[in-house]
Amino acid sequence: MAIIIATLVMVQITIACVTLYLHRSQAHRAVEFHSVVSHFMRFWLWLTTGMVTKEWVAIHRKHHQKSDTVDDPHSPKIYGIWRVLFGGAFLYVKAKQDTKMVNKLGVGCPDDWVERNVYSQYPGLGIILLLVADALAFGWSGLLVWGIQMIWIPFWAAGVINGVGHYIGYRNSNTDDKSRNISPWGIVIGGEELHNNHHADPANPCLKYQPWEFDLGWFYIRCLELLGLAQVRRLNQVA
Repeated sequence: MAIIIATLVMVQITIACVTLYLHRSQAHRAVEFHSVVSHFMRFWLWLTTGMVTKEWVAIHRKHHQKSDTVDDPHSPKIYGIWRVLFGGAFLYVKAKQDTKMVNKLGVGCPDDWVERNVYSQYPGLGIILLLVADALAFGWSGLLVWGIQMIWIPFWAAGVINGVGHYIGYRNSNTDDKSRNISPWGIVIGGEELHNNHHADPANPCLKYQPWEFDLGWFYIRCLELLGLAQVRRLNQVA
């Protein structure tokens, strides 16, 4: 039971880092975090995903610019729902090969020593260190824990949000793309389930639009804000 709880806690921390840091802070500049919080989330993402901030941000910004067109890096309208759902991570790998696009759309991301010499230089080292740490902490069960951590973001973020979030669900806003809200309660994926709300107003740090909706990521931001560790840049009044 302890291993299950530990695994769920760790993958939820990863989800929180993706939605708060990569998505709302870096890609859309909707919120700014204290340097201690930012450095923790950068390290955790390197450790658990191996994703490079600049690449992720550039691909996501292109997704918003070209949403559900032939130039969208991961639209189910173009690639099909099953390919995005189960192969979304491979579409990210394909998209980041366009270095010209990454350099153009990935502007404003961290470019300090640790980013240049560790996170971007050795993106795979973190997940290897995580494997060692999981094995030391949980023994042979650590391999399973590590495996779950490795597939969590590729499936839930790259697959479910980018796939199902543009395929089925309800809409609060009539956006020009096919974005949908998967669920009114954004708990499993840190609030990213409210995908249509996000596409309607990408720079809004809160993804809930209706009183009966819930955005777990926004709850985290509010907690950090109360502690003086986050500063919201702009907020839609309905949030």
